[in-house]
Amino acid sequence: MSAFMDPAMHFPVKTTATFSVSKPGLKLDQIGLAKKAIAPSKSSTVVPTIASRMETSDTRIHHLIEKEVAVVVPSCFDALSAALLEKTGFKAGCISGYAPSASLLAKPDLGLLMPPEMAERARSVCSAVPFMPIIADAESGGENALNIQRTIKDLIAAGAAGCFLEDQAWPKPSVCTLMIPRLQAGADASLVETPRSLEELIEIGEKTTGYRVCYMVEGGVTPMLTPEELKSYGYHLIVHPLTTLYASAHAMLDVLKALKDEGSTRDHLDRMATFEEFNQLLSLGSWIKLEAWISNLRYGACKS
Repeated sequence: MSAFMDPAMHFPVKTTATFSVSKPGLKLDQIGLAKKAIAPSKSSTVVPTIASRMETSDTRIHHLIEKEVAVVVPSCFDALSAALLEKTGFKAGCISGYAPSASLLAKPDLGLLMPPEMAERARSVCSAVPFMPIIADAESGGENALNIQRTIKDLIAAGAAGCFLEDQAWPKPSVCTLMIPRLQAGADASLVETPRSLEELIEIGEKTTGYRVCYMVEGGVTPMLTPEELKSYGYHLIVHPLTTLYASAHAMLDVLKALKDEGSTRDHLDRMATFEEFNQLLSLGSWIKLEAWISNLRYGACKS
């Protein structure tokens, strides 16, 4: 299923949206990814499939894959976490379904976050990192064809470079469901979610073609492998959907417990960024210079 066009409407299966970000006419291209659920099984058999790819590959995600072969894609759940991804040198990011549900609603990923809310979160994330391609989790897109079309258009308008689109009934049958990709024309990559062993990971790489996506979830059932290892098994997008969420939650809990128990963070300053470090993360100096430059322009215009 195309992530960016409604197949029921027989629209083109992939689009390129042009937005004015920092340079007029800058193209923010879209990549679609599809996945489908089946019942979980300890002895799951991976179905041989063929990933559909377009004749052209003129998108930022395609270019990254062609350049690096395997791309590590950490998750971000707000504008700040997206900016941190960019500052640490990552080339792409994603917005998983669980992370915004937790950060926005303090609720688990049970379908409580609606597509318009995800699009709004994508808008703030993409605005913070306009030159980093962001892939958003569109879940099922809203179930029916019209809702899927609206979801995809909203994500394109928000600046997303692509999305994961599921084809499955809601609610999800199990959090450990093995995902088998539904590969119609327009899906740029396939995702088999929650393989339970190295053997399954290898088998997926051997029995599918086209671009492959692999989720690396800390504490999950899928073996944690390095990018080089996954590249050797034929994977191209290595998504860490919960890394930043888990790390930030753990760090906040630690320092809040210390504050509650001791009444002060005086002995735990090494756990936090300093005032100066945090301002640097937000590029405060650049914003001050920009404000001064704009003010000088306005002052000069008023004098003339």
